[in-house]
Amino acid sequence: MMRWLSHRAVKPAVFVLCLLPLAWLVWAVVADRLGANPAEALIRSLGDWTLRALVLVLAVTPARVVLGLPALARWRRMLGLFVFFYASLHWLAYVWFDQGFDWAAVLADVPKRPFILVGTLAWLLLLALAATSFNRAIRAMGAARWQRLHRAVYAVAGLGILHFFWMRAAKNNFGEVAVYALLLSVLLGWRLWRRWRA
Repeated sequence: MMRWLSHRAVKPAVFVLCLLPLAWLVWAVVADRLGANPAEALIRSLGDWTLRALVLVLAVTPARVVLGLPALARWRRMLGLFVFFYASLHWLAYVWFDQGFDWAAVLADVPKRPFILVGTLAWLLLLALAATSFNRAIRAMGAARWQRLHRAVYAVAGLGILHFFWMRAAKNNFGEVAVYALLLSVLLGWRLWRRWRA
């Protein structure tokens, strides 16, 4: 398994797999498969894929430790950047389809609607993490400060769930929210348990 995961072709393959949701959404737009309200479907689908990518990146370390597969660490940075990528597309789709790139309307809307506010805060944290995800930034900041900053991913997880909860509250539909909350709670709880043991 380690030899297979360490093969140089695996990382590009994971990169392509991470782009498949976007390719499917582009196809769905072109083929008119997003239903009666394609703009809303696109915004929500991009948000769903952001949460899925976040769960995936937070699962890397537990999987690496529990399964004894250190090669998984090679994918963590790339997966983290895909979280930012899909979150950026999600936010851009809101600005485009919901607000028509009217930045005055966006600035008025963000503080007015709590779920937009917490989603924007989560995106800003992801922006800081993406901007400092490169080796030069790690050297400039120092490993300890860099690690402290990148623990903000836990805040991103909390804000993401809160954003999703408030968005679904209007329709009283919390099934998917509960699934993501449970997955992220398990992944973050594992980290707390491991730190407590140490």
